[in-house]
Amino acid sequence: MCARRFLIVIFVLTLLGVAGAFAIFQFGQRVLISQATPKGHFAPPPTSDAPDYSRAENWLASADLPDNPSHWRPENDAGSTEPSANDVSVFYVHPTTYLSRDSWNAQMRPDAQTEARTRLFVQSQASVFAQDATVWAPRYRQAAYGAFLLRSDDAQKALDLAYADVAAAFDAFVRRNPQRPLILAAHSQGALHLSRLLRERAGAVKGRLVAAYVVGWPLSTAADLPAIGLPGCSRPDQTGCVLSWQSFGQPANPDLITDAWVGTLGPTGMKRERKDMLCVNPITGTAGGAAPPSANLGTLVPSADLASATIEPGRVGARCDNGLLLIDGAIPPLGAFVLPGNNHHVYDYALFWASVREDARRRIAAWQR
Repeated sequence: MCARRFLIVIFVLTLLGVAGAFAIFQFGQRVLISQATPKGHFAPPPTSDAPDYSRAENWLASADLPDNPSHWRPENDAGSTEPSANDVSVFYVHPTTYLSRDSWNAQMRPDAQTEARTRLFVQSQASVFAQDATVWAPRYRQAAYGAFLLRSDDAQKALDLAYADVAAAFDAFVRRNPQRPLILAAHSQGALHLSRLLRERAGAVKGRLVAAYVVGWPLSTAADLPAIGLPGCSRPDQTGCVLSWQSFGQPANPDLITDAWVGTLGPTGMKRERKDMLCVNPITGTAGGAAPPSANLGTLVPSADLASATIEPGRVGARCDNGLLLIDGAIPPLGAFVLPGNNHHVYDYALFWASVREDARRRIAAWQR
């Protein structure tokens, strides 16, 4: 799948996000909710509709899929396009790509636009791991965007259905990879499901986890990590730890995120507080880290005509500040819009693409030692 389509989807998703956030400020949250809430009530699908993850068709990426979007490479990347020969497996969960109101959950075989967006996120994010590990990325009946705007029985059931698919896919993944060291990675909705998976499948990853990249979803060091049973990464060569970050330009206004998160109860029963929000800098690989632009190995940047993407090193630095990853330097033209508050959520991986790849390589090498 060509780089052009990847770049177009980044632009479109950002534009859609801006449109939704603009509605909040101009017309109030109720307008946005009414426009995004799926029609009707959640209706549980027949049990027979549950995906069978022993079948190749229910995976976007796996060890034996010939058309694997995670094998995509930037135009100027000197790395091999061949699948990794390393004895490491990655389980990656993609973000929300279902933007329709027709149902509370996407179908396993979604409409063409959702399918294209989904493959393109696997292509642009999971590709950071594919040179050094074998990537597995399940299809799943993701919750619709509107499920994240409501605290309702319908919304929770939609999220639970999506998680049930992710958990079933992970169980199949573990059966196919019974002894290999593991990397778990996700973004946004995928990161929400991954944080739950780390709690509920702790036994399956114990002693095998290289690292978990829970990106684009806030985690509390006090209310979430103790239940997961893993620390935030404090060293760049540490294994068995969690990386999490949320990228903001400056000046940053995270109120849309923090207002919905601060004060909620984590699985430990403790309230989440802003001071406890985990931020691991993907450039340094350390919690609370800071790095100048010169330390960033490469941002994924589109060409002016959106026909290709290249890695550009030294463009963007970053530092953790009060739970956020604040971007330093001149941000390259990744797209025409970002979310209000200078929220670069869509670009959490793209901003640090080559540095995330190097981070995984360091941790794999430490594991192998």
